[in-house]
Amino acid sequence: MFGLGMQELVIIAVVAILLFGKNLPGVAKSLGSSYREFRKGLFDLQKSIDFDDDSSSYKSKPKSYSASTYDDYDDYDEATAPKFEPPPGEPKLESGAER
Repeated sequence: MFGLGMQELVIIAVVAILLFGKNLPGVAKSLGSSYREFRKGLFDLQKSIDFDDDSSSYKSKPKSYSASTYDDYDDYDEATAPKFEPPPGEPKLESGAER
């Protein structure tokens, strides 16, 4: 059902009866009507967004842009980095020289 076994459902039913007692049918009815209103609102929202029109625009061919289209956006600076200069090495000692 919902990934719940029979034991879990029995425990949930017992807890619901202990919490709500004689009001359990009224609580279940109000939960059902709240769920129905939520689904109705969700359906109305989906209907107003109209996903079908949006998905058809993705199926069309992508627009081809010429190089002249991007000439207006030439205000970006080229990325630069400082040149790497290795640190100066220690002077090499000749084999006969001492410190």
